[in-house]
Amino acid sequence: MAALKPEGDIPRMATWFIPRFARAGWLATLLLVGPGGPLSGQGHRPPSLNVIRLAPGTPVRIDGELTESFWHTGPIASNFRQREPAVGRPATEATEVQVAIDGTTIYVGILARDSRPDQVIARVLQRDQVVRVSDFEPGLRYKGEDVVAILLDPFHDRRSAYVFATNANGAEFDALVSNDGHEMNADWRGVWQVASRRTAEGWSAEFAIPLRSIRYPSDSAAIWGFNVVRYQARTNEETVWTSWGRDPEGFHRVSNAGHLLGIGALPRPGANLDVKPYLLAGGSRTVDGATTSNDGRLATGLDLKTEVAPGMVLDLTAHTDFAQAEVDDQKVNLTRFNLFFPEKRDFFLENAGIFEFGFKSAFEPPPFLMFFSRRIGVADDGPVPLLGGLRLTGRAGRQSIGVLDVVTDPAFGKPRQNHAVVRFKRDFSTGGYLGVMATDERSGTDWNSAGGLDFLVRPSPALTVLGYAATTAAKSGPMGFSGRIDAQYQTDRFGAEVAHMLVDRNARADLGFVTRTDIQRSDANIRVSTRPKVLGLRRLDFLLYGQLIANTAGTVQDWVASPNFVAEWNSGDNIFGWYTRGSTRLEEGFAVSDSVAVPAGLYDTWSVNWYSGTSARRPIVLRTNVTLQGIYGGRIDTYGGELSAAPSPNFAVGLQVSRSRVDLPGGRFTADLGTLRLTVALSTKLAANSLIQYNAFKRDVSMNLRIGYTFRPGSDLFLVFNELRGDGIRLWAPRERAGLVKLTYLARL
Repeated sequence: MAALKPEGDIPRMATWFIPRFARAGWLATLLLVGPGGPLSGQGHRPPSLNVIRLAPGTPVRIDGELTESFWHTGPIASNFRQREPAVGRPATEATEVQVAIDGTTIYVGILARDSRPDQVIARVLQRDQVVRVSDFEPGLRYKGEDVVAILLDPFHDRRSAYVFATNANGAEFDALVSNDGHEMNADWRGVWQVASRRTAEGWSAEFAIPLRSIRYPSDSAAIWGFNVVRYQARTNEETVWTSWGRDPEGFHRVSNAGHLLGIGALPRPGANLDVKPYLLAGGSRTVDGATTSNDGRLATGLDLKTEVAPGMVLDLTAHTDFAQAEVDDQKVNLTRFNLFFPEKRDFFLENAGIFEFGFKSAFEPPPFLMFFSRRIGVADDGPVPLLGGLRLTGRAGRQSIGVLDVVTDPAFGKPRQNHAVVRFKRDFSTGGYLGVMATDERSGTDWNSAGGLDFLVRPSPALTVLGYAATTAAKSGPMGFSGRIDAQYQTDRFGAEVAHMLVDRNARADLGFVTRTDIQRSDANIRVSTRPKVLGLRRLDFLLYGQLIANTAGTVQDWVASPNFVAEWNSGDNIFGWYTRGSTRLEEGFAVSDSVAVPAGLYDTWSVNWYSGTSARRPIVLRTNVTLQGIYGGRIDTYGGELSAAPSPNFAVGLQVSRSRVDLPGGRFTADLGTLRLTVALSTKLAANSLIQYNAFKRDVSMNLRIGYTFRPGSDLFLVFNELRGDGIRLWAPRERAGLVKLTYLARL
């Protein structure tokens, strides 16, 4: 690494302190995982549960009542223990779990006993809303509902799994887990059923998961990984069948799951082919000044899915359409880097974790991703038609395999493009992996390719070391390189992380996401947590974070030092605050939100940040955030708040507002955003979602209405209406209007 060259007014303290802080973190990590260092573990072997084998043709009614005779005689998993608030103690309310299986379906029955059944909280009917994936740490975050969730690891690879969850209303949630719980994809949508019922004893749930909706081995002696978690909202208590420890464990840790025994030989599906055609009809109107254009649309397409080998899934698509996908939230970009929006399209979601390569963070756009699926079929000017594509993803023994190839039609002045990705990962028995990946994008005579190797090792349950090295190449220009190494040590009471990353000036990944080139970046943080038994507090976290970024010639570009604290109460209320001090160098000027010019130069920076939120279990939830920032010789301050309520399971409303004030030497402006979300759910299968967004900076209003009806598992009817008003001068001037109907039908052969 080139020697750093601090210049200008950057304090000498920063260039001295941060590298030494990083080295201290490395030393602390090595000491902590040595022979005498603290290790994690709940101190007992994972429990086992025998499944109930059902004779072919045994009637099972999925009504949530657990009245079938086999539910009264089979083995039961119980003895749940708390993970929060009193780790390791028996659950305050009993939970009983049973599993049955026949030749086509696996059934899970759960009785969640409750001494106060009238206080069970269930305000949600809509799919994928009862829990969410945590933004800041691995695992699930509970949204104020009483919830039960099951984890299935059919291949018992101790790394990847399926999660299915519900509440007392029978609302559905599903997700794919990869990398031993460190990656969780909640946008995946499986084909399964669940029903719940309130009872005098509490409430019960009955899951029916078709075997062909998950991937499973053909070995008759197979053991499946299995776990169950229950969240009781009124007491904010999380209890788990196994893996209830904190150092570091939890429901999401597939490697710590219990065992399902007695599954035996399972038949393979006949033709093993899912056929899902769609029919779409719609129209749109666009107003551009005095010109109005109308466009009608009638389209058909087809998706095919088959399991070519146990655990390996082939998806084929033709004339793919994503008209029903949720629209993105509007944002005002107050930085010099591109914004990052998550993938929401079905075709790219199943087993998406296989294609993860690089580094991304919850607090910033990803510094480097070799593959980002939204590069396919999404352009700045609008959607790009997908002519067709294939995905081969899954597992074969300890290998994870992913192959993707998609062709897009010409659009917005670009010719037809081919996008290809190949991924291979080999798992270690200790929970790590070694992987390789390659991407290639070709457009006419132009092309860009990338390839690399990545790894993850776990010398102990609390220590993870991971990294990657990648090269890029293009038709014109020299080859580029990016690499990163990261060591993390995390327990409930202590955490430390150090990382170093390089992205050289020639790195170019057209099929990925690169925030910034020509950098070498070092990050380090140390966390200390305590659980004081005062003021109703559950946990206090204190964290010190430092970052140093230089260009590849060694000239310092950015540095920051930041103390943080997080307070969480037993009620679920929380506060997060942090202060930053640093400096940033602009080699080239830019314009904030294309509005206020910022010249090149060296700038001191500071910020005071605040986030707070009331518990999601309350009928009305309030969240606030404030950022006061000194940067670019002026101020950029942001204030935001969100108020949401669910007065009944059939109706929910959320209002989110933010104001950003930019006051810089080059100019000033105020950007206001307002978002209103309305949900009307008539049942778990029929719901309408409305999203209205007001952007005062652009002077426009956008509206999106989506009505979805699942008339049978895997088959849906969508009604979608979009409208955009505002021409930059007149707020209510019509610009775009579109409406469509889309019908999909799943046939399993």
